[in-house]
Amino acid sequence: MSRFLGRSLAALTLVAAFGLAGCTDGTPAPGTDTGSGESSPTAAPRGEATAPAADASSTPAASSAGEAAQRLPLFSQTVASVWTGSNPASGRAYIDALVAAGFDKAAMQVTSDESTIGNAAESIEFAVRVGEECLVGQVGPSIGDPVTTVLPGLSSGGCLIGRTRAIDW
Repeated sequence: MSRFLGRSLAALTLVAAFGLAGCTDGTPAPGTDTGSGESSPTAAPRGEATAPAADASSTPAASSAGEAAQRLPLFSQTVASVWTGSNPASGRAYIDALVAAGFDKAAMQVTSDESTIGNAAESIEFAVRVGEECLVGQVGPSIGDPVTTVLPGLSSGGCLIGRTRAIDW
């Protein structure tokens, strides 16, 4: 198995584990939402420029069924552009770039940039709820190249299980 494929599969497994593990911050775990989504690992090597994200005016509103799969290429391109930029380990950088690309900030979640003991996180997850589905991204030094995918939304209305940080900027 190639190193890239192994890392991609490991990252997708981690994203799925977060989505299905039921680990929480003291609240009851949501229902057991399952399913497989389409995935699209972004393969832009670090340091190489990628095309800028599409203009927000060309991005359709996110409301119909299947919209998440249609928006995955823009999501993946936006994530790749942040990953190759100057701040690839900042959850805020991904949220800000996704907002600039036309995604709804109120429908987003992001995990912390730091571990519970204050070290840099080995990976950061972020998601955008689009109808009944979620666009989910994962980046970080333990992941390799960024991974993006479409997963079913949780019955609680969110995308990520566990502790997420407030998007209050």
